[in-house]
Amino acid sequence: MPFRTRTAVSGAFLATAAVLLCPAAAAARPAAAPGAPPGWSAAPAPADGTAPSDRDRPYFYLAGAPGTVMNDRLSLRNPGGRAVTVRLRGSGGWLAFAAKEVTVPPRTRATVPFTVTVPPDAAPGDHSAELVATTGGTGRGPARRDAVPVHLRVTGPVLAALTVENVSVRGRGGAAVIRYTLVNRGNTVLTPRVAVRADGLFGPVLRRAARTLPDRLAPGQSADLTETWADPPGLDAVRVRLTVTAGGGAHGSATAAYTALPWGVVAGPVFLLAGAGGLVVVRRRRRAKGTGGGRGGGPVRGAAGAARPSEGEAADPAAELASTGSGARG
Repeated sequence: MPFRTRTAVSGAFLATAAVLLCPAAAAARPAAAPGAPPGWSAAPAPADGTAPSDRDRPYFYLAGAPGTVMNDRLSLRNPGGRAVTVRLRGSGGWLAFAAKEVTVPPRTRATVPFTVTVPPDAAPGDHSAELVATTGGTGRGPARRDAVPVHLRVTGPVLAALTVENVSVRGRGGAAVIRYTLVNRGNTVLTPRVAVRADGLFGPVLRRAARTLPDRLAPGQSADLTETWADPPGLDAVRVRLTVTAGGGAHGSATAAYTALPWGVVAGPVFLLAGAGGLVVVRRRRRAKGTGGGRGGGPVRGAAGAARPSEGEAADPAAELASTGSGARG
């Protein structure tokens, strides 16, 4: 739908209060039934003073350099049979109404000016806000709220920058989930596109063409997203790469490693190592037991019961003389 851009004006115009349009013509219309709901609405006011229609602006769009003061008008329509008091405010510190509260007579439309003051140090790029109109509440009847979006572009050098961060792959049943974070590092609103690919030890295992994400990212905004991988490999070492792009030349990529091993592949070596460790323990125990006597260990006794020194052991000279019958006689 078409939109109109308002230019900067002097502050004198902003001091005007709300202007009520066409009250006489509205009075000729039939009165609404008593007690009928207010049915009031807020919308951008057309430039030619006519009533808003579906072909007019659905939101406000203004553009200006840092330090610029711009103005526009909000239209409040009250088709009911009772006057409606509407409170007005703008989100953020850049928006200000000429009147913070306006009473709209029955079957009448009121136009309220507002200003947008762009700070001198405002970053170039797109900024979003809204004009909020409310009635009722705090003992004044049922509360009602209507908001009109405001899209503001601060002119100047535009930087489109996008990064993909915190990429990880986690298995979940027979599938895997790729998690990642997108961050708008520039000063303009971006509509990201993401492509996914994965390569294993023996070649590609996933190719997902670039697709446009449903949500836009405002400057400085981040989003945590996921990609479902329905049939990841059951045995492979995979490197997953995400590539993101957006208008204005924004581009970024990041990778994550993913190793898939079935339980049998992991458990087999564990059991083998455990069995080998037990065999070593048994052998060590047998060797320790053999050192107490018998073959290969301890003194060996002959037929007369005398102990013979084992191989490598020093012989006792007194025992040797006694066994041969030599020595001093009494």
